[in-house]
This record gives sequence, C-alpha cells and structure tokens, in this order.
Amino acid sequence: MDSDSLHYSLDLAAANGLTLSSEQRAALQSSLLIVKRNYKFSRVLFWGKILGIKCDYFIAQGVEDDELKNRKSLYSLNCIDWHLLPPATEPMIADVALAAAGRFTGDPSHEYEHTETRTEGEGDEATHDEVTVKVIEASRLAAIVSNIDKDVSVVPRGAFIKSPNGKVQTNRSFGGLHPTEAAKLRNYLHFREPVNLKNKSILEMSELNPALDFLDPLSEDILKGSWSLQLDRGGTVCVLRSLLWLGLTFFHVPQTPQHGYIYMGDGLMNLDLPFML
Repeated sequence: MDSDSLHYSLDLAAANGLTLSSEQRAALQSSLLIVKRNYKFSRVLFWGKILGIKCDYFIAQGVEDDELKNRKSLYSLNCIDWHLLPPATEPMIADVALAAAGRFTGDPSHEYEHTETRTEGEGDEATHDEVTVKVIEASRLAAIVSNIDKDVSVVPRGAFIKSPNGKVQTNRSFGGLHPTEAAKLRNYLHFREPVNLKNKSILEMSELNPALDFLDPLSEDILKGSWSLQLDRGGTVCVLRSLLWLGLTFFHVPQTPQHGYIYMGDGLMNLDLPFML
C-alpha cells in the first residue's frame, strides 16, 4: 500500500485483526518519507510485517521507474532505521527452501544450516558427498518477500497501464472498478510477470487490451478456491484474502482509485490448503 495514504489504507485492511500501533504508524509515516528521498524512489510502498520470535520485520518497497520491475525491498526492526534486502535470485530462493524452516527468529544475521548427502554417478562408480547449505535470515527474508509477491500480490484491472515500450506505470485515469465488477475475481490481477498469458491462443489474445490485460487474472489460478472475496463496510470496500499465504489482505474501494495490499503473518506458506479445499 502507498505510504502516502498509510493511515487510511491500514484502516481499510485491518479487518483481519492485524494492524499497527499508533506509534508504529507515526514512525513509518516519517521514516518512509526519508527513505523515498534518500534512495530517490518515485514511490514507496509499505509492504507489511513478518512476525519473528524475538523481533518483527517491517517491510517496505521502493519503486524507481517501472512499477513492475526492479522494485527494491527494505526491512526495519523499529519502523525508523531501514536496510536494503539483497535481490532474491533463483539460487538464493532454492537454498532458502532447502535450509530454512520454521518461524523467523527476528535476527537478520541468524544462520540456518542444512547438510545432505548427494550421490553422483551410478553403480560402483557412485560417490557420496556431504553438502552443507548455509543461509542467513536476511537472505531468507528477501526470498520470502519475493515468493509472496509472485504468488499473491494483487491489483485491480486497469490500475496500471503498459506503454508500447513495455514500461508499466500507474494509470492516472483509473477511477476504480464498478461495484458489480468489483465482486468478480477475474477483475483482479497478479502484479508480477505473467505466466498464463503466454499460453493463450491467438483468438483469446485478440479479445484482450494489451495496454490493460498484460497480467494474469486471479480467476485463472490453478489452485481454485485459494482466494476469499468479500464486500465489507456495507459493500463499500472489496476485500480479498489469500488462503495460500495467510495474512495477505488486499482492499479496493469501488469507483475510486484506492487499492492496496498488505501482508502480516509468520512468512510460512499454508501447505495444508490443498486438503482444506
């Protein structure tokens, strides 16, 4: 959610019972302005909070030129001092999946370690080597933020526009979804590089607007039923909650450009979801 409307957005997304104290809100409001100025971001978003055993991680993201690409993620333990997270590369994400498990400790320098035996070759020529994978918690934090963004970051259709040169920017003419359309899952899109779009036929692509329909709609998710769509406050606010990453809440006020999402949880995927549906 945009840091410029933090107080308003937090109130709309607080129906899940997870929110921030007045002291944390005040600290974020001032410190994120400093982050925007120091890093020369065009926009700063408050991404959410990952709960730790000792301390919680507050996460923010900075937008430079393109809204979709090269976002910088930062973390803070006190809502005042911010530190850049390393880019989440594929090898890093693989190492985190292998070595790190359980809840976050709240210590960015905490080291996770995993040792496994790998076999190379076959038969009598097979060799067995012990390989130790080490990952610090700051790297795990970067990987989890990246995974959550890929799986459940959400925007309403039309909120962003793609120019002919491929740059994704905020659609300033977006006035919000009509209340009838806001109640349909197909009008909400994954805000990450499209996956299903590449598999559509030429006939299907001909019906799409390339400036608006460049993302995958939530209705095409393979895991059906992983989203809860509700109308709150007498139907004036549309709220989406992810059942895959419990703690992810998206809101949109129909017929206004107001929308955003926030994650407040333990950073653990709900692996029981296929058995719950």
